Amino acid sequence: MPNSRLDELERSGEELAVARSSLAERAAERLREWILLGKLPPGQILSERELSERLQVSRTPLREAIRLVANEELIEMQPNRRPRVADPPLERLRDLFEVQAALESLAGRLFVERASDEALATVIEIQRRLQETSNAPDVLEFFKLDMAFHRAIVEGAGNSALAETHRQYNAALFRARFMSSRQMRWRDVTMAQHDAIVEALIARDAQAADMALTAHLQRGKANVATLLSELASEPKQKRKQKP
Repeated sequence: MPNSRLDELERSGEELAVARSSLAERAAERLREWILLGKLPPGQILSERELSERLQVSRTPLREAIRLVANEELIEMQPNRRPRVADPPLERLRDLFEVQAALESLAGRLFVERASDEALATVIEIQRRLQETSNAPDVLEFFKLDMAFHRAIVEGAGNSALAETHRQYNAALFRARFMSSRQMRWRDVTMAQHDAIVEALIARDAQAADMALTAHLQRGKANVATLLSELASEPKQKRKQKP
């Protein structure tokens, strides 16, 4: 076969792989949102046929999307069983929050030492946008900005191992942090804690940044414990009616 034909086949294969990867990533993003918003509630068994129809993708990119989300601990996969939406116990979430608090505490200290003025400006700008949307009805947009705020601090810390570990733990806590973030009753406290974090970063005060970030994550852990306790005390029928 001529080299030009081989090159053409290789390009076609590469383009197909990229297309499937892109479909899988888009499908994974939709699955994350459905899990966060409760459209796929904890414990629900996932049907490939139904999800394929809802997402309008074939089985191959869907399975890759499920694998991606399972790596983030939002979906559970076990041998010879259909995947289901993860429903981690409070003890597991507490463990994750404690590690995440330590990671973000370290990120705050390293940010103070290493972050550029541009990195600091990014954090300040995200906080400004959070303030603008703090009373808006779009809880998902607020949450995405909230996560961007924390991610900007970690990225500004300039430690790739820290950033990688933080991504792993944050993915596992995604739904729990969303549960806390969407609660308007705690929004003023969230914004005040963010202000304290930003003030510490601006002042380049490592100890204050450490304390502010630790307090913020500990508050998130307490909020999730409260929410899970409230959900456990509700009648099952009422729980099913929630979005």
